[in-house]
Amino acid sequence: MLPRPTPATSEALPGGRGFAVVDVEATGRSPWRHRVVEVAVVLLNERLRPEGEFATLLDPLGPVGPTHVHRIRQADVEGAPRFREIAPRLLELLAGRVLVGHHVSCDHAFLDREFARIGVPLPPVPVLCTMRLARAHLPEVRGYGLAACAEAAGLGWYPAHTALGDARVTAELLRHCVGEPSCPPDDWAGPLREAARVPWPRLGRARSRPSGGPVPLLRREAPYGPWLPGSAAPELVLTQAGAMCSTA
Repeated sequence: MLPRPTPATSEALPGGRGFAVVDVEATGRSPWRHRVVEVAVVLLNERLRPEGEFATLLDPLGPVGPTHVHRIRQADVEGAPRFREIAPRLLELLAGRVLVGHHVSCDHAFLDREFARIGVPLPPVPVLCTMRLARAHLPEVRGYGLAACAEAAGLGWYPAHTALGDARVTAELLRHCVGEPSCPPDDWAGPLREAARVPWPRLGRARSRPSGGPVPLLRREAPYGPWLPGSAAPELVLTQAGAMCSTA
């Protein structure tokens, strides 16, 4: 199991090598018609050790979508950054890394469309899907959704359908599957080398805050479990976790 999450402000330097475990929450199921309303990245080095994390709610410039699923209310995104405002930092965090997710094609598609909307083509980065890993290395799992895989791997309770909660437990699931005897020890050498060679675009900071002030990063937090049977999971807490400066 991964060490517990790093402090809220922890981030890795740009251009790292290793893995970027991503998760997005969206206003609907279609990357073409819906928008990302929360994004998280957990950074792991080439040995799967944690290097940092990034997470924030986003203003989707419209309805937040299925609150009954992701538990994001319209009021929660008031004052949150727009995707364009966090896009430069997101590009820096993903550069040089293998993109990891649970059903990673879905997260990749949403990120690809969000970057396309601001005129930035996302490079053909190598991807790694923990759902596929679970199929190969968790034979006892009763389903391949993230919650079922986390349970089969003994990872305990986590705040599901929050971008940071899902990204953190996906990182734990990755380490669990890689540690299984059925998983070849050098399976990731090729994708890691390929990711390091992919040229990444750079994007200037957004000038979208009329005041010229910093762009706030709003993130949802909840303690990890496991919890006793029958006990209620803790409530999510909305916190302002640092800020990014809007510069020219």
